[in-house]
Order: sequence, then C-alpha cells, then structure tokens
Amino acid sequence: MSRTMLRRAVAVATMDSKRRVLQAADILIDGKKIVAVGSGLEEPFDTEIDLQGRVVIPGLVNTHHHLYQTLCRAIPRVQDVELFDWLVDLYQVWRHIDAEAVRVGALVGLGELLLTGCTTSTDHHYLFPQKAAANLIDVQASAARELGIRFHPTRGSMSRGVSLGGLPPDDVVQSEEEILEDSERVIRELHDPEPFSMCRVALAPCSPFSVTDKLMEKSAELARKHGVRLHTHLAETLDEEKFCIEMHGLRPLPYMERVGWLGNDVWYAHGIYFNDEEIEKIGSTGTGVAHCPSSNLRLGSGIAPVPELRAAGAPVGLAVDGSASNDSSNMLLEARQALLVQRIRRGVSSTTAMSVLEMATLGGARVLGRDDIGSIEPGKAADLAIFDTRQLAFAGGMHDPIASLVFCTPGRADMVFVNGELVVKGGKLRGADEDELFNRANTIASSLVAAATTETGNDYMKPRGEKL
Repeated sequence: MSRTMLRRAVAVATMDSKRRVLQAADILIDGKKIVAVGSGLEEPFDTEIDLQGRVVIPGLVNTHHHLYQTLCRAIPRVQDVELFDWLVDLYQVWRHIDAEAVRVGALVGLGELLLTGCTTSTDHHYLFPQKAAANLIDVQASAARELGIRFHPTRGSMSRGVSLGGLPPDDVVQSEEEILEDSERVIRELHDPEPFSMCRVALAPCSPFSVTDKLMEKSAELARKHGVRLHTHLAETLDEEKFCIEMHGLRPLPYMERVGWLGNDVWYAHGIYFNDEEIEKIGSTGTGVAHCPSSNLRLGSGIAPVPELRAAGAPVGLAVDGSASNDSSNMLLEARQALLVQRIRRGVSSTTAMSVLEMATLGGARVLGRDDIGSIEPGKAADLAIFDTRQLAFAGGMHDPIASLVFCTPGRADMVFVNGELVVKGGKLRGADEDELFNRANTIASSLVAAATTETGNDYMKPRGEKL
C-alpha cells in the first residue's frame, strides 16, 4: 500500500485518550489507516505533503441529516413557523421528489459536509412517495461512493398517514410489510460491518407521530436480528410530547422504552424535552443522542440538555439535521452553535471549544457504534480534516489554532482524507463538478416548489397565510 507522510502541521488535535494537541506534528498514513503521529517522524513513505500553515482535526462525524432537504432551503412559506406547521407545508413539496432529486440532494449535502471537514455522515431518509422510483437508499449510497464520504444511511419509514392520525400525506407513507421487507433488503445489500467500512445501515422509523407501535417493535426486532443500529426523532418539541401523551398515554421516552427502543444500539435525534429521571435512564442504558442546535433554534424548538446527558454517560454527537431546517450542512458551524447555545443555557464555563469538537468527532463515533474513527492515532482510519490558517478569518487567532476553528470562521477545508483517500484538495471536491451540481440542484428545487404551489394553491414563495 502507498504510504503518505503529512509534515509539519501547525497543530494536530488528536482526540486520543489524553486529548493531546501536538505542535509542528507529522502524520503517517498507510493505505486506509494512520500508522504514526508525532514530530519529526522518520518512518519510510512514498509521498510527502507539506502542511505548513495548516491545522488538522479528526474527520467530523454528522449523526443526523435529511439530505433531500438540501433542495428546500430558505423557502419563504416555512421560514418562520414551528415544526408541525413546517412539516405539514413541506410534505406537499416532498411528495414530488424522485430518484434524481434524492441523488442530487445527497450529492449537495454530502459534498457540503466534505468541504467543511466532515468525513462520516448519516442520513435519515423516511420519505418514499408512491410515484417515485424504489430503492432510494441505494441512490444515496451511490452518491456517497461518488464523493468518497463514509456513509451511514438509515432506512427510514412512515406508516401513519393523515388518515390514521399522522401528519404526512397518505401517498408518502408505506405499509409495514413494504417497509420491513425493504429494510431487510437494504441491510443485506448495503450494510458492511467490517472495520473501516464505508457503508453501515441503520433502521429508522421517522417519529412517534408518523409510525405505528407495531412498526417500532418490528423494526427493533429486525435490526437486532441483523446486528444493525436503530434511529428516530424524539423529544424534539412540546407538540410531540402532547401527541405522545394523547396517543399513547406516555411521554416520548417511556413510549420508546415500551416498544423496545432503549439501549446502546439506539440513538435519537434532538432529545430536547427529557426530564432528570429520563436523562439518567438514557445515560445508564448507553442510548445515544444527536444534538442539532441550529435546527432546534431555527424552528424555535428548544435547547437540548447536552451537559446533563453527557454527565449521565449518554453518547452525544453533533448533527446538522435537514437542510430545510438549518439551512446548512457545516459541522464546524454546528460546533460553534453548540458552544454558544449551552453558554446561554448553562453558563460560559459549561461548554468549551474542545468539548464541542469532541462531540463532533469521538462523540459522533460513539453514537454510531464505531471505534475505528473519531481520533488521530495509530490504528484508526485515516479520516482527516485539514484547514489552512493563512487567511484573514484566522488573523490574530493563532494563540490557539484548534480553538480558532470553532471561535473564528473556518470556511472550507483545504484538504480532506477519508480512509486514506484525498477527496477534497485545494478546497475543491474531487468527486463532483460543483458548478454543474449547483445548477442541477436549483432546477430541481424550483420544480418541487412550483408543483406544491400549483397543487395546494398556497404561494410557497411568500410567507405562510398568503394564497396565489
């Protein structure tokens, strides 16, 4: 295998057991993995890259996304509404997605993540319009392979449409039989449990208000039969809490416990409205949480109790969430948001730059059940995000180059390695033409909004309440 020596980085945040930050450091990559980290390494190599002026962090890990939503950013009708109204309106747009929209949305979202230092991303795709082509998870996985990003697609699902008391239209939900059959197929055809795997699958019924008890229980049984993880939205809003109490007679977390959804193979997105007893239960069971601060603020949903969850022992990772509620796929901006929002909630000393970078790397790896990513040390996958500090955004910030990635405005990564492959070079994707992708995405996005406007009579280019 080819050995690549990265030389003389200004600083390397290892995220090893001692959380060391090395100065003037080298990193040796052999094939897919890191074999040495330190200063003045003398091991043999085939290729040398000078990292003068650059800082290195482990590739960031995004634990929750909805990639197709990159086509629905900043739509005027849903800029200023809360989650349930936001969903009701956007379902009318999403009803029109097809395989090409899913492919382009995945390329846009995953490309943006790579360009900002993320090397591993999940996606929660739960929308399967009846008129769309089948195998939409496969389409996403193919897009991830094109770009070279490590991917954890989750086979999402909705079985409770409006006719059964749910929020989504009936023509975007599926029967439990369809869902379970395709879930098994996706695991069989896409899931790779081996070390350094580039694709691992999870099962992900959408939320307590869009699926039935039976589907939650059957999905858990199927996932555990095949040794894959489980994911869903939970405790995101007070509306959801009210729905669960009215529908199930239980708060969201007790409902999850009833249907078998607690444990170290489960992670929830959001996790805002947990009480103290529930936080302790999440921690003691090793159940994970994907913290989505920007989305939570954008929709006015609330602020997750992250310090309390971490203190209880729960794995907590960071996530950008869907690009229709963020509207960005930038993990360093998410880390900055996580730092700032907890300082308002819990005080300035509650959250540090290193703690949010830890959540964005090791925390995400733990949420996804991976011990081969998340840090820069021998034996780990060569997933590296490299930023050039020789730009105005960092001027005056070299007192602490690693912290400056959170406190300052980093912009694009200069280089990104995934599994030892250079997938971003000079701040450009190597697996896609960005101009072509930009134009194609905007064309599809316009057609989706136009279709929803025509069918509903609601003008999606104006604030909610205005008709054509």
